[in-house]
Amino acid sequence: MLRVFKRRLEKKTDYRKRLALVKSGEIRFVIRRSNKRVLIQAVRFMEVGDKTLLTIDSGKLRKLGWKHSLKNIPAAYLTGYLFGKKVLERGLKKGVLDIGRESPFHKGVVFSALKGIVDAGLEIKHNAEIFPTDERIRGEHIKTFTGTDVVSDFEDVKKKIRSEIK
Repeated sequence: MLRVFKRRLEKKTDYRKRLALVKSGEIRFVIRRSNKRVLIQAVRFMEVGDKTLLTIDSGKLRKLGWKHSLKNIPAAYLTGYLFGKKVLERGLKKGVLDIGRESPFHKGVVFSALKGIVDAGLEIKHNAEIFPTDERIRGEHIKTFTGTDVVSDFEDVKKKIRSEIK
């Protein structure tokens, strides 16, 4: 009998990719991008269902003084950096990246978040060529177009993350 998975029909889950990630036996670091925010989760596979160990979304940056978009490259990096520091506090040190059905757009938002996680000190297999440049991560390209000072806000928020979480 043919089994049909609802999430496959809805194009929400690629079960082949998921099986490969689950077989690794490591924690999955799930990065999702919406129209307004970036969401990052640490997920452990369990037979009765996945267990989410930690969730951070870019909305937390507001409490740290971030006044700009929550879905751009600098916000994704800072969210990844905050996530990485919090995960290290919980004793997790390595895992695998899970971007789901997201297109792997090199030098984009998802890989900016991954760079933040890696810079925080977590071990995730990656190729450094996929990361955005440091100028884009700091938001210099945004300052050029809009005139807003994203770079100084970026540095301030990063310092706050470092000082709050050691």
